[in-house]
Amino acid sequence: MKVLVTGGSGFIGHHLVSALVTRGVEVRVLDIRCPTHMITEVEYLEGSVLDAGLVRQAVAGVDQVYHLAGLPGMWMPDREDFYRVNCLGTETVLAAARASRVRRFLHCSTESILFDYPGSAGAASAATAPPAEAMPGAYTRSKALAEARAMAAAADGFPVVIGTPTMPIGPHDSNLTPPSQMLRHFLDSRVQLYLDFVVNLVDVRDVATGLILAMERGKVGGRYVFGGESLRLSRILELMAAISGRKHVAISVPGRLAELSAGMLEFISDHLTKQTPSGTAEGVRIARSASDLSIDRAKRELGYAPRPIEPTLRETIAFLLDAEPGKRLDEKQHPFRTAAE
Repeated sequence: MKVLVTGGSGFIGHHLVSALVTRGVEVRVLDIRCPTHMITEVEYLEGSVLDAGLVRQAVAGVDQVYHLAGLPGMWMPDREDFYRVNCLGTETVLAAARASRVRRFLHCSTESILFDYPGSAGAASAATAPPAEAMPGAYTRSKALAEARAMAAAADGFPVVIGTPTMPIGPHDSNLTPPSQMLRHFLDSRVQLYLDFVVNLVDVRDVATGLILAMERGKVGGRYVFGGESLRLSRILELMAAISGRKHVAISVPGRLAELSAGMLEFISDHLTKQTPSGTAEGVRIARSASDLSIDRAKRELGYAPRPIEPTLRETIAFLLDAEPGKRLDEKQHPFRTAAE
């Protein structure tokens, strides 16, 4: 068995690649950059999923494709970058995989497109992708469109399955994905201003296992949510204080105020600083609509069984504290920006 993992140098991707190698699978990775610590058994190709020639080279001779590559975050100087990377990149990988007659294709999506936004009622349980026009911003629109492309390929007979992680945490997140950025921010903040919302944390190793299960057993065109445990952010802050031993003052911020403030910060970044803002309106809208998504289908059809999240939270906090002892988080890594993804 030989597989391609696009985005295999990222947090989820690295754990997925490690799990595949452990199972004796031959792995090739396509990513915009190689990881700091490369696995010797893995073949790495450095480049973009927008490079059609390189993508054709990457899929040549592989049996399965795990498509994880994408542009995360809630802000870019040019919002069209989200569409180009997340949607057109998915189209490019799908086209190459179909031309190469790949046997199975897994598209990694995001929980943030499944929440109940105005105009998207029922989308979370539908057999089709949620409507892009109902999404709260450029990032979620691009991800909804990407999932729509994947589901359209499945409807056309190509063996595509959708895997949807919630908010993965765990050790060795060297680049600090948004969930780890959120945790790091609160570890470093004496006064914690937060928007209280439902957060589903999941161990990144369980996500990797879930994606493999979906590839092996998932129904073509099916969407499987890989979550762990849903908690209010206020409860997570209590657990973090108990685990770390650090004392904080936590102050809940009203959702509407958070959204207005984030919108102002985004306007300043767009028109003046051209630097990543500490909050975005899209991120706050996602948080305000966040809900507990069911993982029952993944449990029932795949045998997915996530572990309790508190030991993983302890492990993650230990890693974050050891990674940069005594260093305070950059002010740009603010919870209103990072908590949603």
